[in-house]
Amino acid sequence: MEKVQQAEFLIEAMPYIKKYFNKILVVKYGGNAMTEESLKASVMRDLVVLNLLGIKVVLVHGGGPEISQTIRLMGKESKFVNGLRYTDAETAEIVRMVLAGKVNKSLVELLEQGGGKAIGICGHDGHLLKCEKQDEELGFVGKVVGIDTTIIHDLLGLGYIPVISTVGYDDEGNVYNVNADTAAAAISGALNAESLILMTDIRGLLENKDDPDSLIKKVYVSDIPALVKQGIISGGMIPKIECCKEAIRRGVKKVFITDGRVPHSILVEILSEEGSGTMFYN
Repeated sequence: MEKVQQAEFLIEAMPYIKKYFNKILVVKYGGNAMTEESLKASVMRDLVVLNLLGIKVVLVHGGGPEISQTIRLMGKESKFVNGLRYTDAETAEIVRMVLAGKVNKSLVELLEQGGGKAIGICGHDGHLLKCEKQDEELGFVGKVVGIDTTIIHDLLGLGYIPVISTVGYDDEGNVYNVNADTAAAAISGALNAESLILMTDIRGLLENKDDPDSLIKKVYVSDIPALVKQGIISGGMIPKIECCKEAIRRGVKKVFITDGRVPHSILVEILSEEGSGTMFYN
């Protein structure tokens, strides 16, 4: 019976596979959703499955918990301004070391262990993410002012899954810490991606933040201001949903927020009508 159900799922998924075949799907995998190793490996296998189905997967990742841990081990203290990490020049180098080194390469390894082909890059490679300071109060927190997607297209053309750590550069050689949601929105727009999925540690947008069963499955971008006014979108969800809106403004057709802690949530989101999180669209 289980095998029959698996076969039926594939048959039901055929229209979605056809829809996404040879299209670009950008997946942002958040730091707080990456804390459990076996689940992380499962998510990477799901991305390999999508890739083998002919979907051009691009993985953009954060790594906030790992950065905080490394900063602490080095005897420094993390400082946050309006929810964003204050980044002096020394901290920017730590961010590059952790994201482009440890976190990036561990994800590449898991993708390859899962049967895929992956190459890790950061915003410095191929002049991918050109930045300037977002705000002097934040130090070297980067605002993306230029994107060169050549290296991504080259890797996709060779059948690789590009794994991108969100570390930016400028013409003076400075290193920038770029918010992963912001970078994913900009990259997905520049790639003219079919969809962007933000995998994080929340189920999606909830009508009542204290009731996990109050998930709002679909949201028009035009409804966002009213949802903010009602207090349904508040706190840390405001910048995340601003990134959803920005991606759609840049031409991405659909943006999803889904819970990366739920097994196979990305397959359910992409390959079924039901979905597992919240979908934003025009």
